[in-house]
Amino acid sequence: MTPPRTFEVSITHGAERDLEDIHAYLAVHRGTDEADLLLDAFLAKIETLECYPLRGSIPSELDALGIRDFRQIILPPHRIIYRVIDSRVFIVLIADGRRDMQSLLERRLLGAR
Repeated sequence: MTPPRTFEVSITHGAERDLEDIHAYLAVHRGTDEADLLLDAFLAKIETLECYPLRGSIPSELDALGIRDFRQIILPPHRIIYRVIDSRVFIVLIADGRRDMQSLLERRLLGAR
């Protein structure tokens, strides 16, 4: 049996900032222990992309625009949005899925286009 291909996973500065903001908010409102647990869960979920990056679905907001370059995995209620280029995975956005994802995705992902 052939082992799965390994992809290099990178977290962009924007996504790092997202993680820091989520951690800081949770630390204040629910405590540092809970914030640390969520951060660990995010990192474990992101690590799974090293072997199976194409398993994530295309975000519906982008699919509706015909943009299929990005994928997502879910850590309820959060969405981890990423892009696979060759053998690299770039985490570009981590956000609470209850937010206005359409405008958030447009600003973060499409603003540079």
